[in-house]
Amino acid sequence: MTDSTGEKPLWDRSAAELAAGIRDKMFSATEVAQAFLRRIDETNPALNALVDIRPEEALAQAAAADAQVAAGEALAPLHGVPVATKINTAQRGYASSHGIPAWAGAVAQDDAACVAALRQAGANLMGRSNSPAFAVRWFTGNDLHGRTLNPWSSAHTPGGSSGGAAAAVASGMVPIAQGNDIGGSIRFPAYCCGAVGLRPTMGLVSAMEPGGGVEFDSPLSFQTMAVHGPLGWTVDDVRLALNAMVTPDLRDPVGLPVRPPLGESRPVKVAVVRDVGLAKSHAAVEAAIDDAAGRLAEAGYEVEEVELPLLGEAARLWSLLLYEELRTMMPEIEQFGDDTVRISLASSFAAAAETWGERPTLDAYIKGYARRGTLITRLQQYLGDERILLTPVSAEPPFEQDADLAGDGRVRELLAAQWPMQAVPVLGFPAMSVPTGIRDGLPSGVQLIGGRFRENLLLRAATEIEARTPRTRPSLAWSNSS
Repeated sequence: MTDSTGEKPLWDRSAAELAAGIRDKMFSATEVAQAFLRRIDETNPALNALVDIRPEEALAQAAAADAQVAAGEALAPLHGVPVATKINTAQRGYASSHGIPAWAGAVAQDDAACVAALRQAGANLMGRSNSPAFAVRWFTGNDLHGRTLNPWSSAHTPGGSSGGAAAAVASGMVPIAQGNDIGGSIRFPAYCCGAVGLRPTMGLVSAMEPGGGVEFDSPLSFQTMAVHGPLGWTVDDVRLALNAMVTPDLRDPVGLPVRPPLGESRPVKVAVVRDVGLAKSHAAVEAAIDDAAGRLAEAGYEVEEVELPLLGEAARLWSLLLYEELRTMMPEIEQFGDDTVRISLASSFAAAAETWGERPTLDAYIKGYARRGTLITRLQQYLGDERILLTPVSAEPPFEQDADLAGDGRVRELLAAQWPMQAVPVLGFPAMSVPTGIRDGLPSGVQLIGGRFRENLLLRAATEIEARTPRTRPSLAWSNSS
């Protein structure tokens, strides 16, 4: 996309281009902020992706960034780059509302560790991204902020729970957004909106909220499966954001004492896993796998088709461990959540019961966690230092809007289709969603999974796919006819 001068407008440039341009005085941080604020004004009314936008604060941050440039100070990697943060993550002076009306006044006094890291890296924090209440749906909407739409199709989900983040990135409101992921909440929205999303290795990015963490007795699955990570329009955007967000933090129950090396980026072996026996992939999903496998082969990767049943087993464990622990949160969800969350979770519990029974025993729960450790070891042994996995993101294209409210039968299909999303959090490995183009008017993409702390292997492979994939921004044509 170009403007009247034949150049890309500022809002359509990557984070790396923006940071370099500000550093080299090609344009100012203020000009960048103004360009993105105009883009937000143009697109957000149709999408409702960002909430609590404060232009005066964004411009003040930009002015401070320009003063640092003028003073010749050392500049951080994201100096002046617009970034959105999610409504369930603390940012000082903003409500951590989780989309819940009763929590609209829960203003954070300080930043979560990942937000502080982005701020320290020079990001211009510009707006909060929408999510479902309690961040437990693959759809985005709540009673406080309303529904977020997919920039490609109002009839399809933008994904969830980081749906506002993905829609904002894809439509050019910000080049980078922070999200979090316990069952696909970064990777699935990126897939639905045609962006890039990375779920880091467990513990790489601190999950600490101000004064929080284990003090709030969050369920074990939240402590061992939920991570913060970046979404971006390009792989380089995600790489920059990840490097900024890595936060050694021993306050985090799974935190690391030092910043680890993230692996080499040489070509590696690619094992293609299409199916684990839980859901038959849609033709568009199969085509995306074919496309990505072919592009990696062209780039010199050794690509082979494999069977890996442990991923299916991990996906089934997710529905045991996460949902049994969500039961302990149901009184709060019933009190403060909206009808969409209650209906969605009721159908999800019913679907999980078909595998684990209405009330799984304590013995099954304990053995589930024991089995998790075995699966982690086996997958790490299989991947080693030179292999990554190529899988679907979902067995289906982006779901129809609010498909999880269509009854127990449809929810069973959704949960089965999301096996690639569910397996990864149980195991704690890094994974990313990479676009492969547009098919039938909707984004398509694949998931890459690597060994622990091998993010650079994923980023390198994603770069090769991206280099061979035509990219285009959504036109939002549907919004003009509605």
